[in-house]
Amino acid sequence: MTWWTLINPGAGNGSANVSIEQRVRSALADHEVDAVINTTRSVDHLRELVRRGAAAGSTRFLAVGGDGTASLVADALMRLPWTEPPTLGILPAGSGSDYVRTFGFSQKLEEAVRHLTGSETYLVDVGIIEGSWGIRHFLNAANIGVLGATVKRAEQMSRRWGSLRYKLAFWLELPRFPRGPISLETERRTFEGDAITVVLANGQYFGAGVNIAPRATLIDGLLDVQVFTVSKSRIPLLYRKATRGLHLSDPGVERYRAGRISIATDVPWPVEIDGDYLGETPIEVSLLPGALRFKI
Repeated sequence: MTWWTLINPGAGNGSANVSIEQRVRSALADHEVDAVINTTRSVDHLRELVRRGAAAGSTRFLAVGGDGTASLVADALMRLPWTEPPTLGILPAGSGSDYVRTFGFSQKLEEAVRHLTGSETYLVDVGIIEGSWGIRHFLNAANIGVLGATVKRAEQMSRRWGSLRYKLAFWLELPRFPRGPISLETERRTFEGDAITVVLANGQYFGAGVNIAPRATLIDGLLDVQVFTVSKSRIPLLYRKATRGLHLSDPGVERYRAGRISIATDVPWPVEIDGDYLGETPIEVSLLPGALRFKI
């Protein structure tokens, strides 16, 4: 079958954009993968291209870019009526491709294309986040607080920094962002207190390889919820632990598993999903279990 392919020409650090389509065509041809190639011009254009693919009868969609591109394709797919879950494939070509890390994919486009040749797929959950922007679907993770502020800052930085700009933005935002009171409710638990960030993870990695949710799974209908109550002075140590997934036992981290989460803050906190800034709290978050078939 043919892959309806969507290439983000601005993926990664923005250099050599003209070669991304050439690289994709060459890699697909080398592995004899049939594809219809589309290059996106904007978010609205990407959504229109997904609609065109579905109207043409395609059920297999290939996102070429980072987590943000894959997230937008998934969001567009989830807004269409399907009798069976559509299939999503990903070729990493962005500044951050953390979703595929959960599956052990190579971060190199030319190597990751091998996953498209077999028949194996994996039914995965898709997140839904509701706020002042309306409804948005996500694949990997939603974050509020200093991590949301980090992504907002990173989007304002030069893309020549690549994935490093997220780490730079984090250390720039950390001194500026205050801990503050939040109210978090799930089906089973309630948290009221001061925090600096909240992680809502579907996948295991974010931030260009940080193993933030080592116990998360994409097939259980639950998000891995982590409330960071830690003091700022302890964050450097906790950050080092989190890169290896060793932070969950820290007393400065409250962890829950939930299918529905409501979060409100006294002062609006920035919200990001899959590496893209979205807006501000309050938010309602839930999951669509097994809504997407991911190509592995």
